[in-house]
Amino acid sequence: MITSRHPRVFVARLDSRTESTPLARYLLRAYLSGLPSGERYRDTAELLLGELFANAVQHPDATGDQHIEIRFKLVNSRLRLEVHDACAIHPSLRSAAPDDEHGRGLHLVNELAERWGCVSHPCGIGKFVWVLVAPVTA
Repeated sequence: MITSRHPRVFVARLDSRTESTPLARYLLRAYLSGLPSGERYRDTAELLLGELFANAVQHPDATGDQHIEIRFKLVNSRLRLEVHDACAIHPSLRSAAPDDEHGRGLHLVNELAERWGCVSHPCGIGKFVWVLVAPVTA
């Protein structure tokens, strides 16, 4: 039997479609259910993953890659979520008019994540957006 003090990284590739967002959240819930205090991350993590996944679906690049990769792991009591896609354009905070239906997701990420950022893939194709989620204290 192999034991580890740190959970492994969870990685999955999902179709780049709006319909894949609930599956991404389900996979996150399943991952968190295996952590001793996973419920302390669940609500915030699900919301942030949903926003990041939706952004990746809505802003595809012309590379033809039809998949989005998600990764989860626990790092020093913080949950790290990553969403990888083939789009090279980095997300940025922007102002949304009161009647705009889009443009507020990154503001939620900015407010709810302990930290977040975006990194270009070293091979030059695409990027990944990451967030750190602190556990909710009881």
